[in-house]
Amino acid sequence: EHLKAFDQEVNAFVDYMFGPRDTRVRGWFLLDSYLPTFFLTGAYLLCIWLGNKFMKDRPPFSLRVHLIVYNLGITLLSLYMLIELILATWEGGYNLQCQNLHSAGDADIRVAKVLWWYYFSKAIEFTDTIFFVLRKKTSQITFLHVYHHATMFNIWWCVLNWIPCGQSFFGPTLNSFIHVLMYSYYGLSVIPSMRKYLWWKKYLTQAQLIQFLLTIVHTLSAAVKPCGFPFGCLMFQSSYMATLVILFINFYVKTYRKTPSRTAVNETPVTTEIKNGFHKDYFAAANGSLHNKKAQ
Repeated sequence: EHLKAFDQEVNAFVDYMFGPRDTRVRGWFLLDSYLPTFFLTGAYLLCIWLGNKFMKDRPPFSLRVHLIVYNLGITLLSLYMLIELILATWEGGYNLQCQNLHSAGDADIRVAKVLWWYYFSKAIEFTDTIFFVLRKKTSQITFLHVYHHATMFNIWWCVLNWIPCGQSFFGPTLNSFIHVLMYSYYGLSVIPSMRKYLWWKKYLTQAQLIQFLLTIVHTLSAAVKPCGFPFGCLMFQSSYMATLVILFINFYVKTYRKTPSRTAVNETPVTTEIKNGFHKDYFAAANGSLHNKKAQ
């Protein structure tokens, strides 16, 4: 009873803040109450913290088969959403520059159903981080990574409740295309024999940045030439995308614009002697004699 009363208070507050919800999505799974989305996000953050503590003194899991199956599944789901959004908006006669929430009839419902899967996929993608934790890839669990995953799930709960179609279609269409490329890359990278063919990782980050910039331009186009889509939602989406642009640029610069320091270059051993596939200095360093040898 206490949880039910708390749920009613939370949802009453949300409705007070954002106004009446779109009645076309009433009763859809996870949408009527905000608490499931909130608790799932809290569980996600808790799993990162507890998982890292649990794995601290344990060897990393391989999870190769799990990763192949998971990434293939997300790739196929993203491909479905991409195709379905293109077909639904094309058949519904959506205006690329600005599309309102009610003029396309059944096409709006079709778009909303795809966008529900887009919202739900953000919960599935929490698994990305769980795999990082179990494989002890802690360097991958950056502020950008956690911020992006946690906020997207909550933002799209709001989108589905108040603006589940119309102008909202554009970002998920681009993002589904990017995810087809991204998760197929992740899946293939787990297979050792495929890694030498995977040359496009750097360009995935560039494509993500272009996606965010295009979404900002598309969102602001509806503010310049309105069509009845809520102005406040347009401003919020543009602002949120701007934070992603800043964080992704920072990530890109740190990851791909690094230049080796002069000290690192000077300390790189120059040798051609190979033993069992390793430089001879590898074995000297392994038993602690490399620096002694140099000193002598």
